[in-house]
Amino acid sequence: MIKMKRPVVARIGPALARGAAACLLATCALGMPQGAPAQAVAAPAGAVPVNPTPARSLQVLHWWTSAGERRAVDVVVNQLAKQDIQWRDIPIPGGGGMGAGKVLKSMVLANRAPEVTQLNGVIFGEWADLGLLLELDNVAVQGNWEKQMFPTVWQLLNNRGHVVAAPLGIHRINTLFYNVGVFRRLGLTPPKTWDEFYRVAHVLREAGVTPLAQSAEAWQVATLFENLALGESGPAYYRRLFVDVSPSAYADPRMLHILRQLRKLGETMDQPVRERAWTDAARSMANGEAGMFIMGDWAKGEFNAWGLTVDQQFGCAPVPGTGEYHLYSTDTLAMFAGDYSNQAKQETLAQIVASPAVQSEYNKFKGSIPVWRAPDPHMDRCARDSWRAFSKGAAWLAPSLVHRMASDETTKDAIIAEVQRFFLDRNVTEEQAQKRLASIARTLTRNRND
Repeated sequence: MIKMKRPVVARIGPALARGAAACLLATCALGMPQGAPAQAVAAPAGAVPVNPTPARSLQVLHWWTSAGERRAVDVVVNQLAKQDIQWRDIPIPGGGGMGAGKVLKSMVLANRAPEVTQLNGVIFGEWADLGLLLELDNVAVQGNWEKQMFPTVWQLLNNRGHVVAAPLGIHRINTLFYNVGVFRRLGLTPPKTWDEFYRVAHVLREAGVTPLAQSAEAWQVATLFENLALGESGPAYYRRLFVDVSPSAYADPRMLHILRQLRKLGETMDQPVRERAWTDAARSMANGEAGMFIMGDWAKGEFNAWGLTVDQQFGCAPVPGTGEYHLYSTDTLAMFAGDYSNQAKQETLAQIVASPAVQSEYNKFKGSIPVWRAPDPHMDRCARDSWRAFSKGAAWLAPSLVHRMASDETTKDAIIAEVQRFFLDRNVTEEQAQKRLASIARTLTRNRND
């Protein structure tokens, strides 16, 4: 049962809200030294200057900046325009939303929070606990969200009995893309196991094709890591690692095997592995320089935007060892409450993004699947495979660490940084990395319990 809306100040009190926000936004989240003035916070390069907001518009901060992402966003923009509401873009480049997160925090500190922001995963619960987000309970009740949406999505949207975000779609992170032309020419089929993967990689290498396109960016390396973790022992062990952050899970022999696999995967990539945008890595697979690419299914939306078609120029399959599972993230929009002067427009946006027609069109372009339990008849083969896997229920699902589904920002950042360090530094042994990860888990667990 959804509780009735309460005023922000009634929930946490103005003094507590100011104090908590100062900690979360200034020193805790931004990593600024104690006592640093708020005006010292600068938006990263790429931030769009914010002008006074027209009466019939909504500022929307997000990191959907690739061609496929832009096509998906335009579906919502156009529907909002039909309600005489302008979508005012604040797009922040950067995969994984790291830059956007910093810009958002600086804007809130400067008392100019956007009316709408892209927020993924558990982090919007932290904003909601500060009393800063608009509760969308009325929209959810009118749209029958609880019964119509997948239970996992519905639970994610709720914070202390209130709906605090509007969902757009569900991404499958454990997706292996491959170049259809290259695979046909060499007589290859998508690998289902890692042994098959390395046999395919050998054939590709012998033919002068890089087996696996990859970037050294921290979040992209960690994407491989979490896929290997899921394939190692399934969602139960995965959750012990990234949701429970269990020190014993990191000390388990299975973690040593995961790290060895990650290092072995590095041998199938161009050397040295350099940092590049995920779209650049995707392009190298699309043009045949590389044979395979592991990425969330938003890459499919990008391939489509480039004029490529699934099963013609590119194919998709589950990452080896993860065929039965769904490593997921969700796209969501949260609304800053402010003085509630924008509530009607914000609720209109929430209604739009959750409507079946927009869900179908948005996710077609984005590469993801709708949040509704009923299957969308317009899904392509990749989307149907994703929908079937997600529909199997919680026991088969794994929340992405990289995309904030599994844990808080501190936990995510600490694990990702250590994984990247191990990946790039050959002097760090698998055993040393395992001990370091177990130590990080112990520290994080103590902090959680304090």
